[in-house]
Amino acid sequence: MGPVRSGMAYVLRPHSGAVEALTLGALYGVYELTRGTFGESWQLAQHNSDEIVRFERNLGMFWEWDVQRWAQSLPGLPAVLGALYVGLHVVATIAALVWVYRSHREHFALLRTVLVTSSAFALVLYAIYPAAPPRLAGLGIADTVTEHTGINLNSELLGQLYNPIAAVPSLHFGYALIVGVTVAALSPRLWVRVLGALYPVAMLFVIVATGNHFWVDAAAGGLVVAIAWILAQGLLQPSDPLRRSPAAAGC
Repeated sequence: MGPVRSGMAYVLRPHSGAVEALTLGALYGVYELTRGTFGESWQLAQHNSDEIVRFERNLGMFWEWDVQRWAQSLPGLPAVLGALYVGLHVVATIAALVWVYRSHREHFALLRTVLVTSSAFALVLYAIYPAAPPRLAGLGIADTVTEHTGINLNSELLGQLYNPIAAVPSLHFGYALIVGVTVAALSPRLWVRVLGALYPVAMLFVIVATGNHFWVDAAAGGLVVAIAWILAQGLLQPSDPLRRSPAAAGC
């Protein structure tokens, strides 16, 4: 067990910025390529989305159509939300990784491990539970990203990397939860902590208003992150104060 523990400790501890950037970039590339291979089960994906809609309606919480219509009633907002959906997910996650690595390196291993672990779990769920997003589920919900950003999410080019039926769990929300909790837990500035706390809520609005996820998808993303945090904390040294609370699932 000695060599195994030593090897695990080496993998989990922070390394040079170049090594971390290359490793995470490669892992994210593998994640996107792998996710893009699960795109053949459209009938099952539609069935699963119908079940999600039925579940939400039984709870009296099928809000996606109303949220999008409200967003579309505000001039310019759909275009802003489309741009945020395309770019904020990646930009905010990278910014958080860089910030934690440079300013709070003792917490970097936990942040990185939760991100990687939650992404691995998500790939498994994409394979066994394909689901069409609201914009492709025959509900009258528009694809506002394609309409307002000029980026066709259904194009053949994007289809090589982007799988539209890999919707459950939503890692747009899951990553936002990780980043938001990390910022709220570590920033010394109150206004930044408030922004961190609001970020997952804002991302939930973005993914629903653009027709890319049901709120149930986001809930699944949050659950995946919580499980990833529980596993990550067991791998890391108990000295990390962010391990003390399950609310730190994103750290």
